[in-house]
Amino acid sequence: MSPEADSSVLQIWGGHSLQGHVRISGAKNSALVIMAGALLCSGDCRIRNVPLLADVERMGQVLSALGLSLTRQGDMLDINAIDISTSKAPYELVTQLRASFFAIGPILARLGVAQMPLPGGCAIGARPVDLHVRGLQAMGAEVQIEHGICNAYVPGSNKRLQGAKIYLDTPSVGATETLMMAATLADGETIIENAAREPEVVDLANFCNSMGAKIQGAGTSTITIVGVEKLHSTDYTIIPDRIETGTFLVAGAITRSELLLSPVAPDHLIPVIAKLRDIGVPIIEEGSDCLRVLPAEKLRATDIDTLPHPGFPTDMQAPFMALLTLAEGDSIINESVFENRLRHASELNRLGADIRVKGNTAFVRGVPMLSGAPVIGTDLRASAALVIAGLAAEGKTTIQGLKHLDRGYDRLDMKLQQLGAKIIRVNEASADAELHSNHQISSASASI
Repeated sequence: MSPEADSSVLQIWGGHSLQGHVRISGAKNSALVIMAGALLCSGDCRIRNVPLLADVERMGQVLSALGLSLTRQGDMLDINAIDISTSKAPYELVTQLRASFFAIGPILARLGVAQMPLPGGCAIGARPVDLHVRGLQAMGAEVQIEHGICNAYVPGSNKRLQGAKIYLDTPSVGATETLMMAATLADGETIIENAAREPEVVDLANFCNSMGAKIQGAGTSTITIVGVEKLHSTDYTIIPDRIETGTFLVAGAITRSELLLSPVAPDHLIPVIAKLRDIGVPIIEEGSDCLRVLPAEKLRATDIDTLPHPGFPTDMQAPFMALLTLAEGDSIINESVFENRLRHASELNRLGADIRVKGNTAFVRGVPMLSGAPVIGTDLRASAALVIAGLAAEGKTTIQGLKHLDRGYDRLDMKLQQLGAKIIRVNEASADAELHSNHQISSASASI
């Protein structure tokens, strides 16, 4: 992340079509957990296709604080985890990055003891760590949470977790990944039932297996891990980011543009592609790792329910809401994964959208056009939605809150510039005073 990210804004002059090729970066949610997974290796790990993100930088700081050595060159990251100098992760870093909490699994597996502050991240709803804790307890760990710190240790002389049968009340991605990593070095067999099925879980399993772990069933609801005593060095390439891919598909759709995207994994985007086609957007698969989006004759309304994978991803809900503001007819979006993830509706309304929110459901009535205005990104995907809307809006849109955007998109503004978008990043001090004098957020205006 640029050191100026917190004090900068994006200015977008909308109404311009895009054209060209988009290179999709490595998956954010894979990169973060695979970096944590490197703690399991008592040697060197080389990770390729690592995106340039604020969250990746912060995870690197967490690992460095634990005593690991990290060297980055381009999108390649070398991590040496031969020695872990401390079992206590720094509070000021973990509380800013939720994914860093997942390191409690590999730290506990390696050292037999771990102290991890409770996590932070985007304010999109409650994401408790009780599933992580109960799973670790089932594997023989003693876990206590005091003063915002999760303290865990493995009793006994050998300090080794024990294989267990674990059922997750909900298919939590974080809990699945934490427990899967912990189980790789446990004594015996661990079975995780009702496991998350996201592609990033599969990516983590493949990474661990490349180090000598014995994991089967990743991508299904039942994952089986046979623990080994030690993992070895590896050279591993992260999968493409399916949410970045989906975001650029929607950007192409809302601007009625033709874009070519690669490398991508179409199998990871089945519900996203299906919904785009429902809306009337032609999506063509060209080869195994390339997608082309073509201009739609018209955009049609549709209904969306977010669900855990393989359902429609919650991370694509906000970008699709931006697209549906210009679709003909009425759309209904039901957010069933997180309870506080519709705050972008009021910001889209500032651009001229017609969205009403009731509870976790948004009612979107298509409008003929959007108009540029100053807006604020309230979380990572909400910020992306505002960028997408700004690309289609007439006039200038100014977006504040880029610290969220830079957490999860690898140089999004620069990639859009290369496609012909009229978008620049400027220091907040030089932006129009309307960001401060005219911006009034009213949750009532977006509610019924």
